[in-house]
Amino acid sequence: MSDNVIEIRNIIRDFKLGQETVHVLKGIDLDIRRGEYVAIMGPSGSGKSTLMNLLGCLDTPTSGSYLLSGNDVSEMTDDELAEIRNTEIGFVFQTFNLLPRTTALDNVALPMIYAGASKKERVNRASEVLTDVGLDDRMDHKPNQLSGGQRQRVAVGRALVNRPSIILADEPTGNLDSKTGEEIMALFDEIHSKGNTVIMVTHEEDIAAHAKRVIRLRDGIIESDTFN
Repeated sequence: MSDNVIEIRNIIRDFKLGQETVHVLKGIDLDIRRGEYVAIMGPSGSGKSTLMNLLGCLDTPTSGSYLLSGNDVSEMTDDELAEIRNTEIGFVFQTFNLLPRTTALDNVALPMIYAGASKKERVNRASEVLTDVGLDDRMDHKPNQLSGGQRQRVAVGRALVNRPSIILADEPTGNLDSKTGEEIMALFDEIHSKGNTVIMVTHEEDIAAHAKRVIRLRDGIIESDTFN
């Protein structure tokens, strides 16, 4: 079995805007090994968020192949894709994407509902994860009662709750001040040290420095791929 958790070959992604076709990704080849810590960088419009959406099975390529843990993503049904998104991949977004009227515990437990876990399993696992991310005293708080850093910790907890092998983070510190951002990055370093594959999109060099490998995109192609 391949060591690669992700193998993409000649991925092209075009978007139609009226009469025009915009070529966002122009034939990307990329292998990411299980347990790697990768930052994807590039200027606005370089295609990094589009690539992240494809890696996370939130979008499908115009052409090219994508193998995730050896499975061909292009042949999966919508239900199979939804299951992969829920169990294999944990997402962390810049804007947290938490349910505003719901406690930290219930926000974290949410993916387990889709996975069919019992209420007892959900409460136990969500409590365990919130403790891991340093929020054991904030479980009953709603997002508006939490700081930005605490909200992002809840989002990280939600991403981890189903024990996914891959964590995808899109500008995870984009809405945080630098001190809080560093605390969140320390959390990602810890997650990686426990064996997760971590892939993050960032435009900040100091955030990318946490990764062991930096892939830079420009105009829809990989400009450089270096190891820190």
